[in-house]
Amino acid sequence: MDHREFIAALPRDKLAGLAEAENAPGLFRLALHFGLIVLFGVWIGLGGPLWWALLIPQGIAICFLFTLEHEATHKTPFRTLWLNEWVGRVCGLLIVQPFEWFRYFHLAHHRHTNIPGKDPELLAGAKPESWRAYVWHVTGLPFWWAMIGQTLRNAVGGDPGDYVPERARPRVLKEARVMLTIYALAFSSLPVTPVLFWAWIFPALLGQPFLRLYLLAEHGRCAFVADMFRNTRTTYTNRLVRFLAWNMPYHTEHHALPQVPFHRLPELHGMMQGYHGVTSEGYAAFNRDYTRGFGSRQC
Repeated sequence: MDHREFIAALPRDKLAGLAEAENAPGLFRLALHFGLIVLFGVWIGLGGPLWWALLIPQGIAICFLFTLEHEATHKTPFRTLWLNEWVGRVCGLLIVQPFEWFRYFHLAHHRHTNIPGKDPELLAGAKPESWRAYVWHVTGLPFWWAMIGQTLRNAVGGDPGDYVPERARPRVLKEARVMLTIYALAFSSLPVTPVLFWAWIFPALLGQPFLRLYLLAEHGRCAFVADMFRNTRTTYTNRLVRFLAWNMPYHTEHHALPQVPFHRLPELHGMMQGYHGVTSEGYAAFNRDYTRGFGSRQC
């Protein structure tokens, strides 16, 4: 059974119930996630005891806002549409990934998941297949270079990609210019106080490698086919990772039914037992297996 047959076999009322968005679970998770970032940021900014030990945790919390921005592109974290939009924009601002642009990039990824020549994630850069490429990928530097370049390109009216429709391009241009203005104001504060450097910029650089290791498991070494049970991986992990990643380790579940909000993915996971084509017992195990098998292209 492929993912389409699985979905077709679900009762319509069950499918509708799974896809029903709510505000409360998202607001609670949002308060916890942003609460951590603010708490760590204030402690770092005030120079509290062992403040330097919080730089990596702060960076991880900031960089994993990617998963919330990602969810907001699907309009699933909250029932209220403007909440999805503005939370997505704020997340995109903090991790230098323009939300309006990323929405279309990501939806194209869902339409053509892991299909060479069509999936924009594959077009943007192949998965690393050597130790040198792997280390370079994990540093996060290619991501920062690509996103800074994309934001600048969007701001000057450059081509944002074939997946961005003409009607959306004025919004993409405006968003990029607003982002660059905010960044300029933020950087202008650094000669006065280094707080933003220590509480945001430097931690984000330290946290990005953890996000790269996490994201590589979503489709790395998965089959180049249209079946979501075979082209996407669900990774079994602990509650902390599922919290920071907004339940996206249940990634097969998300790709099979992207309209299902993050808080219903564990339920969907239970319903999918026996159908997963690709799983991994944690991110350390995945990356150990990945690096052991350089040159292999199948799951």
